[in-house]
Amino acid sequence: MKTPTLAILSAAIGIAFGAPAFAHTISKTDRKAAHDAIEADYKAANAACGPLLQNAKDVCKAEAKGRENVALAELAAKDQPSRKTHYEVRLAKADAEYSVAKERCDDQAGNAKDVCMKQAKSAHTAAKADAKVQMETADANSVATEKSAQAHAQATDKITEARKDAASDKRDAELAVELQKCDALAGDAKSACATSAKARYGKS
Repeated sequence: MKTPTLAILSAAIGIAFGAPAFAHTISKTDRKAAHDAIEADYKAANAACGPLLQNAKDVCKAEAKGRENVALAELAAKDQPSRKTHYEVRLAKADAEYSVAKERCDDQAGNAKDVCMKQAKSAHTAAKADAKVQMETADANSVATEKSAQAHAQATDKITEARKDAASDKRDAELAVELQKCDALAGDAKSACATSAKARYGKS
């Protein structure tokens, strides 16, 4: 759960998130104040993890660190709005969720844990792929609006290629999850499971 300071900061950043690249940046004083507030919230959230035990503490600490990293990325995007800084916000969110998901997997054991880790990785891969597609699409559309019909065609090709790459990355990550599930089997059943999984994802 977000602390009050971060909630207010996130709301303000959310308004500015869609701002164009030429928007005014925040003052150094305001940026430092926001940065200090983020750090203070992180320290408080991290300290609150102290009484927890074992993996619950690790999950708590991962959540605190993830919120800090996302808040810092959002602050950077507010200070210097651009497609790149907004992309980095999406990456920070993906990384934060992945970090927490991995810690939660530690509550499991054996193949169940392995499957959990593969699923966390698959979700992380998908989130990063989607973020890249969004940035590539924005970049391509921006260039296309400034140039000729030929540029529009090139922009479309770039977007199509980005989506194709993202889809491929997602399929590979999803296949890794299915193959990990097959490891719970043995002998012919395991081989059949792997063959079936590969066939579903177009792999030989």
